[in-house]
Amino acid sequence: MTMWHKVSGLGGRAWFFSSRPKACCVRWKESRRQRGSRASNGCEPTGSPGGASGRCAVAPTAPERSSRREPTVTMPSPGPAVRRRPYASLSMRLPRSTRLGFQPPAIGEEEIAAVTETLRSGWLTTGPRASLLEERMAAYLDAEHVLAVASGTAALHLALLAVGVGPGDEVITSPITWPATANVIEHCGAVPVFCDVRDTDLNIDPDLVPALVTERTKAILPVHLAGQVADLDPIMALGLPVVEDAAHAAESAYRGRKIGSISDASCFSLYATKNIAAGEGGLVATNRDDVAEAIGNMRLTRRGDGARYDQVTPGFKANLSDVLAAIALVQLDRVEEHTRVRLRQFDLYDQGLAGLSGIAPLVRDDRDTHARHLYVVRIDEATAGASRDTYQQALADELIGTSIHFLPVHRLTWFRERYPAQPPLPVAERAGDEVLSLPLSPAHSDDDILDAVDALRRVHERFTA
Repeated sequence: MTMWHKVSGLGGRAWFFSSRPKACCVRWKESRRQRGSRASNGCEPTGSPGGASGRCAVAPTAPERSSRREPTVTMPSPGPAVRRRPYASLSMRLPRSTRLGFQPPAIGEEEIAAVTETLRSGWLTTGPRASLLEERMAAYLDAEHVLAVASGTAALHLALLAVGVGPGDEVITSPITWPATANVIEHCGAVPVFCDVRDTDLNIDPDLVPALVTERTKAILPVHLAGQVADLDPIMALGLPVVEDAAHAAESAYRGRKIGSISDASCFSLYATKNIAAGEGGLVATNRDDVAEAIGNMRLTRRGDGARYDQVTPGFKANLSDVLAAIALVQLDRVEEHTRVRLRQFDLYDQGLAGLSGIAPLVRDDRDTHARHLYVVRIDEATAGASRDTYQQALADELIGTSIHFLPVHRLTWFRERYPAQPPLPVAERAGDEVLSLPLSPAHSDDDILDAVDALRRVHERFTA
């Protein structure tokens, strides 16, 4: 058998040809196949061309294997923030041979058991588990009411209707968000009015909101991007109903107050990538009895139990099933341990990416509690040596999954054509060309995050050489 071997040293990289695979390469490949990781397996001969570690890489033409993990999560032991710096000699760390997913859900045996128990109970639609989720989330969020619904989008839609948004109204919101935030305004018959964002955290700029308020303004819909809360006090001081898009902010707090306990309504998502993930689902938290009653009436086509039901308003089919609620309940039990992992991963990124010209994370406000939902960096083409899109493709070539949060909504086809007179939003538009979200999940190990760090540093070195 013949094989090309790639070695890396401090002086660069080289390839050598061998009539048979080196023993170390065979053992290392077998270890990776069995363990699905890049942990050391003892195949580290000293004095080899590979530098200090000496481990050789399989030829790049080797077939890619699945990086799917078993449905368990290995948690690091609680302790101080990470202080190790394994990035001094990046050429000594081996590139991945399996793809690192961007944000896989951390689903374990507890969630599987909860779903199985629910299926065996015979209660698949909205039932006792959905009610229990509402009770427990209300306690967690310090909210008077929590209503479980079919999705985060449904939560936003029903909340806007509940505070009185209707045809001809205007709702001020952020352009740096998922399109659903603006879509639900349209579904209410209202008009989205996009406010530019702050350059630091890409949340809605409260200093710009007052100039956008008109006699048609019915509500303000701030977005808590990536887990960093928007500045709520000046927005609420305007005296208009405030509905928060808190899809990224289940664990967030604003100046010591939990998101979910502050505004007229806070809307959360239970989507597969969220910090509390059930696959699908949403929650509305509110302290207003009238808002809770309105959403309770609208989330189903009828109100009442058994055969004696009534309909007091045209309702939707927006209820949450017990199967999904069962998953969310387990995820809620694990939220603190998952938060510890996310904090550790943020620390690894902060340390590993420090000093890279043209690459910087979004600013986090120490006065608030950040949910650590996304680790977003901005890539300045002028100083990073290449555009965000070029970096994203280069990371994909390194088998590192990434995403973009977000493309500005007002530049998407529907809104661009429907509202051609939309004024420029320079901060949002520039950010839309620069933002890149890196892998982050309790399902990832420290080595997974270090792989992403190393890959980004290699790419950066290549583009800035």
